[in-house]
Amino acid sequence: MFPETPPAPLDWSFDNCTIERAMGVLGEKWTLVVLREIFTGVRRFEDMRVRTGIPRQVLTNRLSSLVENGVLRREPYREPGARVRQEYRLTPKGFELYPVLMALAEWGNRYLADPEGPPIQYAHRDCGAELHLEIVCADGHAITEKREVQPRPGPGAQLR
Repeated sequence: MFPETPPAPLDWSFDNCTIERAMGVLGEKWTLVVLREIFTGVRRFEDMRVRTGIPRQVLTNRLSSLVENGVLRREPYREPGARVRQEYRLTPKGFELYPVLMALAEWGNRYLADPEGPPIQYAHRDCGAELHLEIVCADGHAITEKREVQPRPGPGAQLR
């Protein structure tokens, strides 16, 4: 497909960029706030609205989009004496976003936290140790220097 020497970055077409497509689903502040709530166990519309201050229509739109994109699913529930309502649960596709949220939190905790420290930390349920993300290649080498990462064309890459 490509010669041994990969083409220069300007020679690639990014018309089918999966980062751009992912940002089409996730790339709005309130969407990530909604996901933060879901990942911390807040699943009901009114609870999310009160905790986050997201305007009702914005929250409705973000939840609908996440359901349409297969990140969340609706599950009915009924409080005694009330009508049936929906709560929102992660799908397998949604659970796959955990490292994305953790990476954002880890970066934010490092560079944007208040002097007292970060508002949330992630821990291993079994032993309680704090979690952190790591880049590891397919051969098992931990990448400690970010400059060791080399973007290159994938099988779906197209030359301009």
